[in-house]
Amino acid sequence: MQQHRIVVLGAGYTGAVAAGRLARRLHRADVSITLVNPEPDFVERVRLHQLAAGQDLAPRPFAEMFAGTGVELELARVAAVDADRKAVTLETAGGRRELAYDSLVYALGSGWDDGGVPGVADHAHEVASRPGALRLRARLAALEAGGTVAVVGGGLTGLEAATEIAESRPDLRVSLVARGGLGDWLSAKGRAHLRKVVAGLGITVHEHGSVAAVAADRLTTADGTVVPADVTVWTTGFAVHPIAAGSGLELAADGRIVVDATMRSVSHPDVYAVGDAALALGPGDKPLRMSCASGVPMAWQAADALAARLAGVKVPRVPIRYAQQCVSLGRREGLIQLVTADDRAKDTALTGRLAARYKEFVCKGAAWGVAHPTLGLPARRRRVAAGAAGAGAESTSEAHQAGSEILVGLV
Repeated sequence: MQQHRIVVLGAGYTGAVAAGRLARRLHRADVSITLVNPEPDFVERVRLHQLAAGQDLAPRPFAEMFAGTGVELELARVAAVDADRKAVTLETAGGRRELAYDSLVYALGSGWDDGGVPGVADHAHEVASRPGALRLRARLAALEAGGTVAVVGGGLTGLEAATEIAESRPDLRVSLVARGGLGDWLSAKGRAHLRKVVAGLGITVHEHGSVAAVAADRLTTADGTVVPADVTVWTTGFAVHPIAAGSGLELAADGRIVVDATMRSVSHPDVYAVGDAALALGPGDKPLRMSCASGVPMAWQAADALAARLAGVKVPRVPIRYAQQCVSLGRREGLIQLVTADDRAKDTALTGRLAARYKEFVCKGAAWGVAHPTLGLPARRRRVAAGAAGAGAESTSEAHQAGSEILVGLV
């Protein structure tokens, strides 16, 4: 019997969710699912600022998560994708080899973007990857009291990194450099709370300033302002994984793979792209932003569409809509900004300790949903998976799965 070979590239939130959902939808002997990732365990990217600040994250091995699901884990780095030949080149310690596919889910995500600013690549740290967060963690641990830390970027990542570092290391002098006004996309209530928390943590804010250069002990803004920085943390944006550039797939100007409403490549119908790697349109025909809030629903859509097409049934299309932005401001403060379907701030915002607890609940729900891919499988396969992984998946209701999916979409 010839199998339809599905290969999923990348096991971040979107790739892991896509692989798990495909396993639930396609519990058939004529379909194989291979998940390719260079690391053996799942990385909670939304918590990397916590890892950098000295907190430890719970290990989540893929071998346990996908035991009994039918998903085969391939530990390798993706070296190239040839969409015309339907082949992926993998690189391991043993060398290179090709992996053929019939359907591909591209979820290689993004990394940090140095913006071409002089000195950033040589002197700045990033929190877009676990190795980067660990390097920053070691550098912060070596920094003595009175040392200076400058976080560049006033978006969600920059706010979370600056407040986490300031809270965990009150002996350091932390600065935040924002291109615009502090939290200028938030509601009036959200901005007021953000300023209150930032001031309480002793963070110095430099607003409406772009960084022109970074050195080992300082950074300089475009207007000549010098900000002392024994450590610079760069969080100004994301750059898509470069593998797509040589794949033959149709790309947008920023390097993302152009997809339709079902997350299928507009140039190669056997390829689906999800998460930060894909350019998809949301409400108002606005491109979905790079985030977990966009990526996980994109993974659901791609998996459901691929499964439906293989089964020869109607392809479901569920519009991806935003509900809120969840921001942790250290461990004791948070901000939940309600937004419109196209991600514009409403007047309503939840703040304080309750918001911090809510954000923690959302993060745990997101990781829990990724770590339980067997939910939704037929009872017999759930029991097999549970026995292999040592988890009682069969005792958990479908309602819990639905709840975890909703939570992921709110990150």
